[in-house]
Amino acid sequence: MLDATGPIARVDATPAAVTLIDQLVARHGPVLFHQSGGCCDGSAPMCYPRDEFQVGDSDVLLGTLPDATASPFYMWAPQFQYWSHTHLTVDVVPGRGSGFSLEAPEGVRFLIRSRLFTDEEAAGLTEPATR
Repeated sequence: MLDATGPIARVDATPAAVTLIDQLVARHGPVLFHQSGGCCDGSAPMCYPRDEFQVGDSDVLLGTLPDATASPFYMWAPQFQYWSHTHLTVDVVPGRGSGFSLEAPEGVRFLIRSRLFTDEEAAGLTEPATR
């Protein structure tokens, strides 16, 4: 597993997403997020019980979300190569996503909003290190 945490946050969450994450944690216990980079569901962040998802050596830890349990957010390393120059914000919108993400039964789905890092932010980014 790679770690991309550092002084510049690579990932954050909207207040609506934090509220939903806290509700999911209350029901399921601590959670984590993973974005695999595949098509369809792989392009959306998936929320899983923390003890039911095996993070692999090819995953990058982007950081933790600002919910009550500081949920970690991982991304598949090849996907990270494409997104490494962007700040990601986890948001929640109406609609049902597919797959096994914990929010699916709630009638909402998580999605990523992104923006390019500013030059100042990019200068403060740290490179991912191996575990």
